[in-house]
Amino acid sequence: MERRDFLKNSSAVMAGTIILPTIVPSTVFGKTAPSNKINIGQIGFGRIAKGHDLAETLKYDEARIIAVADLDSNRAAKGKEFIEDYYTKKTGSKEAVNVKTYGDYREMLLNKDIDAVMISTPDHWHSQPAIEAALAGKDVYLQKPTSLTIAEGRLLVDVVKRKGTILQVGTQQRAMPQFRIAAELVRNGRIGKLHTVKIGLPGDPAGPEAPEMPVPKNLNYDMWLGSTPEVYYTEMRVHPQNSLTDRPGWLRCEQFGAGMITGWGQHHFDSAAWGMDTEYTGPISINSMAQFPKSGLWNVHGEFIAVAEYKNGITMITSGGYPNGIRYEGSEGWIFVTRGDYTASASDPVSISKSSKALDASDPKILTSIIKENEIHLYKIDNQHGNWLDCIKTRKAPISPVEIGHRACSICLITHISMKLGRKLDWNPETEMFVKDDEANKMLSRSQRFPYGTSYIKM
Repeated sequence: MERRDFLKNSSAVMAGTIILPTIVPSTVFGKTAPSNKINIGQIGFGRIAKGHDLAETLKYDEARIIAVADLDSNRAAKGKEFIEDYYTKKTGSKEAVNVKTYGDYREMLLNKDIDAVMISTPDHWHSQPAIEAALAGKDVYLQKPTSLTIAEGRLLVDVVKRKGTILQVGTQQRAMPQFRIAAELVRNGRIGKLHTVKIGLPGDPAGPEAPEMPVPKNLNYDMWLGSTPEVYYTEMRVHPQNSLTDRPGWLRCEQFGAGMITGWGQHHFDSAAWGMDTEYTGPISINSMAQFPKSGLWNVHGEFIAVAEYKNGITMITSGGYPNGIRYEGSEGWIFVTRGDYTASASDPVSISKSSKALDASDPKILTSIIKENEIHLYKIDNQHGNWLDCIKTRKAPISPVEIGHRACSICLITHISMKLGRKLDWNPETEMFVKDDEANKMLSRSQRFPYGTSYIKM
């Protein structure tokens, strides 16, 4: 889709409606040819798996979902039913596929029939299964954030590169044409010299106290906690037992992530880096202030502001006080880009009614400017999951490879550290260490509860 077409049809620009296969249809070689199918196992079956990762991947004939793992047996059973129902409706046969269920994804990784896995788990269960999948020879689609700490994120990068794994990070804004268009225009100087980037990102609300509850028999709660400290079970801390679409409580518990700074932050920081040409590096300083709840189960940050400085002179400011999206400001104008009315799931924290125009600029002529053949053209795709499948076939790099994902996640994590310490920190993106700051450097990793965690993976 070119800029003119995008502007003509801006009301229809939603990543969820731009779905064009990027790989050769299996019909070209014969639908039943095994070599044309990528056998995939789904790790975690909740709102993101059902409404996004599986929904997007099942559209491609090359993808064949043959297994689902979830340590909640009810969710594993629902995943099996969801996938098999899809294939039954598609083929007209109830024998189209027999999806195998696992209570432990590590058993799934032993299945030699599986070529790749999609990881749609809570944030604290991202890096470990991704690393173990790579070690098992599987390609990976990994939901963001890529890691809970800088240390485990770097370990993930190293393992993926060593094993030659095709890992696609789920920063699907790269598949939305407005984000690519904005980045190309900025990179090609259409707003002059870029000096400031403003990112709108909300905080999370505080929550009530939640009493201890009996652990459901269908949930392996010890494994669900994973590498994080042992705490009592309450449904509000984990996921709803009777819903696959409601926003789970763990998203607002610092033990399992960092709140919106990682929840949506990696999306926007990744997109901003695309336009800033800083995808493989990071800021040289970060200064954040945030409000944190004084009581209640939910304890991630609320309202905040963060200022990051880059070696190339760009200042990036992130705050819930800005409209949700990215505003590039240059010496000759500005460009604003956001998702518009696209939502990845029904419980996204920004309602459609409050969404902004997907692409805007200080001068409309900026948006119709033609990028010439000899100028910078960025990686162009139609669908994040389709691109992943294409790259599994061709072994070319996907649009959101692990290093870029790690760098975007790193901005989230060092911002959170600055929030917690309440002061400015100097950062060295080459060594991935804070400069002469032992207190901050101790927060680049977390202690991990045996036997779970990346520290205990047998390499």
